[in-house]
Amino acid sequence: MIAVVRVRGRTGVKKGIQDTMSMLKLTRINHLVLLHEDPTYKGMLVKAKDYITWGEIDEETITQIITKRGKLSGNVNVTEEYIKENTDFSSIEELAKAVVAGEATVEDAGIKSVFRLHPPRRGYEATKKSFKEGGSLGNRGNINELVAKMI
Repeated sequence: MIAVVRVRGRTGVKKGIQDTMSMLKLTRINHLVLLHEDPTYKGMLVKAKDYITWGEIDEETITQIITKRGKLSGNVNVTEEYIKENTDFSSIEELAKAVVAGEATVEDAGIKSVFRLHPPRRGYEATKKSFKEGGSLGNRGNINELVAKMI
């Protein structure tokens, strides 16, 4: 499972890259989406690499994201009771395990696919440099630390 976060804004973005980010549902800064590893998505991530960051995410972080930042239609928070009553899962942790394993998606549970996060505590490293150069953009390998700062 890959988590993708939009780091940079909408000003000055080329049309092709803007279309790619729209397809990924990353329309604003600090929005996060969860994607399965797929060659199609990989190409989209590489195309938009100058505006986003991505990396592997674990079950614990997905559980925290769904619990604290997950929204249902009508802008209602996700609760354990909702998960028990409306899905085949008994808890948010069980849903997170299924999402990481690729057996389910957050949309299957009725949760919006875009998670609106806070800006990271103490800020991004640098919003115009790649992660390998000491910045925030591109593939980070493991994104759990950044997401924990943003929840």
